[in-house]
Amino acid sequence: MWEKLNRAACNIELNRTILFLALIAILILNACSGNIQKYTVTDNNVKIFPDYSGVTLPPNIAPVNFIINENAKKYLVIISEEGREAISVKSSTGKINIPLSKWKKLLQRCKGKDIFFDIFIKKGGNWVKFPSIINYVAEDAIDSYVAYRLIDPGFELWNKMGIYQRCLENFDERPVMINNVSDDNCMNCHSFCRNDSRTMMFHMRAKNNGTIIYREGKLSKVNTKTDQTISAGVYPAWHPGGQYIAFSVNNIVQTFHSVKQIKVEVTDTLSDLIVLDTENNIVFNSPAISSKDRFETFPTWSPDGKYLYFCSARALPLSQYKNIRYDLLRISFDATTCRFGTVDTVVSASAEGHSVSFPRISPDGKYLMFCMSDFGNFSIWHSESDLFLKDLESGKIVSPEINSPQSESYHTWSSGGRWIVFSSRKTDGLFTRLYFSYFDVNGNAHKPFLLPQKDPGFYSTFLKSYNVPELVTTAIDLNPRKLLKTVYSEPLNATFRDISR
Repeated sequence: MWEKLNRAACNIELNRTILFLALIAILILNACSGNIQKYTVTDNNVKIFPDYSGVTLPPNIAPVNFIINENAKKYLVIISEEGREAISVKSSTGKINIPLSKWKKLLQRCKGKDIFFDIFIKKGGNWVKFPSIINYVAEDAIDSYVAYRLIDPGFELWNKMGIYQRCLENFDERPVMINNVSDDNCMNCHSFCRNDSRTMMFHMRAKNNGTIIYREGKLSKVNTKTDQTISAGVYPAWHPGGQYIAFSVNNIVQTFHSVKQIKVEVTDTLSDLIVLDTENNIVFNSPAISSKDRFETFPTWSPDGKYLYFCSARALPLSQYKNIRYDLLRISFDATTCRFGTVDTVVSASAEGHSVSFPRISPDGKYLMFCMSDFGNFSIWHSESDLFLKDLESGKIVSPEINSPQSESYHTWSSGGRWIVFSSRKTDGLFTRLYFSYFDVNGNAHKPFLLPQKDPGFYSTFLKSYNVPELVTTAIDLNPRKLLKTVYSEPLNATFRDISR
């Protein structure tokens, strides 16, 4: 009998302990979630920066940290999935930093679903709740890295600059090359073959000049200027086979205006296209892409490598720069014989008083994205420049709903074709920032979002512009230390070969 009573007493004590621990857990959960029992609801949408509202996010993107631009003493953000609270963030400044590990787990659980951001602020002793922000998590991941150049927002002179890579899955940014270790020279036009970080090139200008090529684990430095070409290679495009790089060769003039609205105009006075055979260090072209009567520039290849697309304008003197308008053309190419075929017109923009630049074709070959402005080809300095999309099957051209009153310019596709990164000045009209847009299977580009940063206030103090964003699938296995020997080496001179005969 005493044994039974002792056992019963132990069970009662155990149940009390379990109940006590459960109550403690509930209290801790409520404390961590910042559970608010009483609040009022407003119909006004909350003001946050960056604008991470109503956007489609990759399931592998870094936390979309933001600032709540509402006057208050306390701030609370609860991020949930289908009514289930997942993440709670408190702030006394309005800066919301989302924990990385919890964010990653949430995105993985919510692929193909909505996630909800409920924002509360406390002012005058009372809590106020704003309408929920609803974002969608796509099932398609974005390429893990984006490469870009960071430069001052003016082009007349340069100071410190570099080519960097940023992991989009967190906030890790590392330099590929920086000019404070290469005699403060200029570097630009980094490019990759099919989003592959193992096949890369970029130019060194002024001191230590030459084209740095990284291919099959080897580095080389090439002088692409020959006696038969206008200049060394400028704007590049890798052939999908990885052996050839198409370049424009240009004589470029910059004009600096005194009016506030128009700062710089970049104009070609001469421009042709060439192709570099990286295996044999041979440069070649064709009369069809190197006419004295035309300015040819901005090459890009079709995904199958059978066509070279490029921009072409009637050659006019510099005094008529506002009348220089580029159409989009293409020419067939045989990679086995290096022979070019005939030229076709893809977009006749000049007939409508417009000018095309930066053509890029989706990896599946179905869509062509390009910039269009009033004249010229350096679209980042044209506030009217917008992105346009052509369905290459139907021929229909549309302006996707990702443009702004400011300039939209350089852009690239992800390796899977479901994401686009583009440069834009929509934030303030001065600094170029990176925006990302989901491109769905129906050919629709979704509302873009700004590159996330660890510090939500980053963009208010960062005084560099992002230039030439390129999505790559893996980290670039290069850094200034690895590149120094090649940078300071003498370039290997390319040889011109006439294949037109």
